[in-house]
Amino acid sequence: MKSISIAALTAIVLNASGVFGHGYVQSAVIGGQTYSGYLPYSDPYYSTPPQRIFRKIAGNGPVEDITSIDLQCGGWQNSGSAPAPLQATVPAGSSISLTWTTWPDSHRGPVATYLAKCPNSCTDYVPGTSAVWFKIHHAGKTGTTWASDAFITNTPYTFTIPGSLKAGNYIVRHELTALHSAWAYPGIQFYPSCFQITVTGGGSATGPSSKVAFPGAYTPTTPGIVYDIYQGTGAYTIPGPAPWTG
Repeated sequence: MKSISIAALTAIVLNASGVFGHGYVQSAVIGGQTYSGYLPYSDPYYSTPPQRIFRKIAGNGPVEDITSIDLQCGGWQNSGSAPAPLQATVPAGSSISLTWTTWPDSHRGPVATYLAKCPNSCTDYVPGTSAVWFKIHHAGKTGTTWASDAFITNTPYTFTIPGSLKAGNYIVRHELTALHSAWAYPGIQFYPSCFQITVTGGGSATGPSSKVAFPGAYTPTTPGIVYDIYQGTGAYTIPGPAPWTG
């Protein structure tokens, strides 16, 4: 039977002000089934931690160093993340919806989603700094509206697994970016979250021939890393490669 300690409850209370300061993915709908995200202020404190499809994150704070392994799937002071024990099954060509905790309206910016194919099971795969990631979706600025604005009202973010993608096991890397301090580098804030899926059906495609690494995909001079959200009235370039849609 799972139980949570008094110390854990105390930690949750002490972190309450921080919980509402930023955010993380709290749930996902995949293949018609709802999965909990990794809950950093409760999951680690159970005597038997809940099994998740989501890899661990350290909390609700950002990653600001684009050279850190924490940029890949979260972490704290270069700890990185670790594989999760479960995977969710999803047919190629179908959609996945993610719901975040309530997002602060000051933290506006783009959202992006990447995939990396696991050689075997994702439950024991750590990509390290290998160039295995490819982007399948992103959204940035449209007029005066940013992709992050939807998270302020807890509107789910939805993306599609490409229909031609080869069946197999994949890590999904989902990234929300805040630009409120990005007028110089360092300043941009990344909120990465990774979870594990098994894609069924599909075709024979394995993504674009050129893939990227995390860290490595972004540099201080990559378009979109530095941007003055208060003065910028024109178009915004989302960091990273163009999405591959199959």
